[in-house]
Amino acid sequence: MKLQPVAVIVGPTGVGKTTLAIRLAQELGAEIVSADSLQVYREMNIGTAKPTPEQQAQVRHHLIDVVNPDQDFDAAEYCRRGREIIAGLHSRGIAPLVVGGTGLYIKALLHGLVKEGRQDQVIRRGLRQELAAAGLPPLYARLQRLDPQTAARIHPHDAFRILRALEVITLTGQPLSRWQAAHGFQDRPYRVLKIGLNLPRPELYGRINSRVEEMLGQGLLSEVEALLNCYDPGLKPFQALGYRHLIAYLRGKLSWETTIDQLQRDTRRYAKRQLTWFKADSEIRWLEPDYWPPARELLREFFRR
Repeated sequence: MKLQPVAVIVGPTGVGKTTLAIRLAQELGAEIVSADSLQVYREMNIGTAKPTPEQQAQVRHHLIDVVNPDQDFDAAEYCRRGREIIAGLHSRGIAPLVVGGTGLYIKALLHGLVKEGRQDQVIRRGLRQELAAAGLPPLYARLQRLDPQTAARIHPHDAFRILRALEVITLTGQPLSRWQAAHGFQDRPYRVLKIGLNLPRPELYGRINSRVEEMLGQGLLSEVEALLNCYDPGLKPFQALGYRHLIAYLRGKLSWETTIDQLQRDTRRYAKRQLTWFKADSEIRWLEPDYWPPARELLREFFRR
């Protein structure tokens, strides 16, 4: 059976994926399928670096603004929706261009997910009670002890994934890393071209620092204040970069200068983790984002086949 083509553009935050992807999509007549775990949320615009309405008017984007911040959304739901959208694009003869920096979502879309998807509300409720009573560090330490491989892939602030990994261990008696190793991510429904964007580290970090200042200048603090008027500050999306920093500032836990410094530092660290994830994928062809003809030629040849 001939597999349908899907092209993917990945890279660290701030590298220039959106700008390049829009230009390439216009050249190819493609549509963009976002692969960003935060851009799915409505009302979270500045802090997620969501494509502006003007950018979205240039090329159709999918999987942006699909749920509210208090609604559940995970890699499994992304995979389900993403595959439906891609099937629709293929049926209309439109090239799908998957663009983003959430490595787990891209892996789920292209290779499937572990089939251990059982859930237990009693276990989950107990873990949430522990989180409320003692905070996240003891739970993360438990995960490091029980499943060090999974813990190494999860940020210590990612409560959702930490609790899910502990739930799997409690429910199945097996660590999530063992389930993933058995699965092997061998579900491959597409013929795939992967393009990675990167810059020399000093240039990338300079862009990240400037981007943080731009977001603050665009009104990120007001965006966070408006969200807190409508939603619980403990929601999963609000633990993300920018949002958790400004929530801490609004609660008087950080000065403004410290907030900026920590946000820039943590964004640089996040970019480094993204690069570690993507560099492990030998199928990715690495290019610089500011010179687009090589990417255009790769994509033209790929979609002609």
